[in-house]
Amino acid sequence: MPTTCEPRQRTLPLTLRWQHPDKPLPRRAVLQPARSPLRTVGLSAPPWLTSGPDDQPFDFCIAVRRLCADIARRCPELGHIDIPRVLIGMTQARGGQRHGLQARVTPLRFRDGRLIRRHDDISYRVQRYFVDGREMLYLLTFCLPRFLDQEFDDKFITLFHELFHISPAFEGDLRRMGGRCALHSRSKREYDNRMAALARAYLSGGADPALHSFLRMDFAQLKHRHGSVEGVIVPRPRLLPITETR
Repeated sequence: MPTTCEPRQRTLPLTLRWQHPDKPLPRRAVLQPARSPLRTVGLSAPPWLTSGPDDQPFDFCIAVRRLCADIARRCPELGHIDIPRVLIGMTQARGGQRHGLQARVTPLRFRDGRLIRRHDDISYRVQRYFVDGREMLYLLTFCLPRFLDQEFDDKFITLFHELFHISPAFEGDLRRMGGRCALHSRSKREYDNRMAALARAYLSGGADPALHSFLRMDFAQLKHRHGSVEGVIVPRPRLLPITETR
């Protein structure tokens, strides 16, 4: 007897495509979470912190994409990352607490870059994402406004934390370091300490402040300056059962 979720699964597409100008990536403004206090002081960020034209909404995903491209160019440990094949998006935080999900990287391939994985005699495939004809291999998602309300150093550690998860082969899988904690090595604390060292090396190695000054502002300051903070919002890729003829 089929389960109640089977009809819904069959209606989900194996491939999602976004193409300018007819079907651009969906964007939305970041909302202040319900029941979180509205700030009335400290809203004006220092004028030397650049974030783009004040009369336009702040596009968080474009700013992060530019920063990530520079990080990949300057940081040898992340030089394998092809940013044009990383889809950068955001998810709306439901609560006003600062702790919880900050960001995540979602691989769009199975181990070793395989498209299909078999489990219990069923073949599965992750939905494939295409943007302007280019296939994405990773989805890097930030939880807003929570991520923006971290301290500057913590934002950079989070950013390097997620980028370092991307496989050195850049084949759509995650970096695996062996052992029981294959994604964070033996200790998440040691992993984050390493990410902090990489971030400090990047910042002290001639990085352009104009690319990361927005991270020195929090959500309220960016919204006060630009009127709104916007980002790309796409569904998290689903794992779908397939048949030989699909």
